[in-house]
Amino acid sequence: MAGDHLIVFVKNPVPGQVKTRIARTVGNDKAVAVYRHLLRYTQDVVRSFEVRCGVYYGDFINPDDGWTGYQKYQQTGEDLGERMSHAFREQFSAGAEKVVIIGSDCLDITPVHLKQAFDRLNTTDVVIGPATDGGYYLLGMTQYHPFLFQDMPWSQPELCQRTEAAIRQNGLTFKRLEQLTDIDEWADYAPYSG
Repeated sequence: MAGDHLIVFVKNPVPGQVKTRIARTVGNDKAVAVYRHLLRYTQDVVRSFEVRCGVYYGDFINPDDGWTGYQKYQQTGEDLGERMSHAFREQFSAGAEKVVIIGSDCLDITPVHLKQAFDRLNTTDVVIGPATDGGYYLLGMTQYHPFLFQDMPWSQPELCQRTEAAIRQNGLTFKRLEQLTDIDEWADYAPYSG
């Protein structure tokens, strides 16, 4: 477990900068409230799973939020692929043997999914948690594979499929976790809002 590193990608809950698709339906204030819920949930999941964790901020590092006690980093790169690639490279350079990344958009992910991801990396090169929108909520690997982040259709419904195809084309093995829902639209969140 000492070589297991978890990356969590987050944003700060700033109106107009988080959950913009939800904001189009219910407004910025409600979108920020949704994202605060997602952040608290993600923090609870990570806290209940003992692993070295780095929190990567998309905008600015917040010294006084719920991620107190974790290593904090600034995301760097022009698009999501570059930012993820840099984070994976950084964690492997720091001595990681297995690295798993999650975002802060999924209310179905549990510590069990994180355990499964790290466990499956004992017998496969890459693990992927497919999302119902065609993307993925989790990606893990046993060594840095930059091709997984190059020329990918970020935020498009074919992302997971294209990622799996790239894994196969490069002669690597992968295993899938169960499919979960990322919260991107109000309709995704509505079942949790009661």
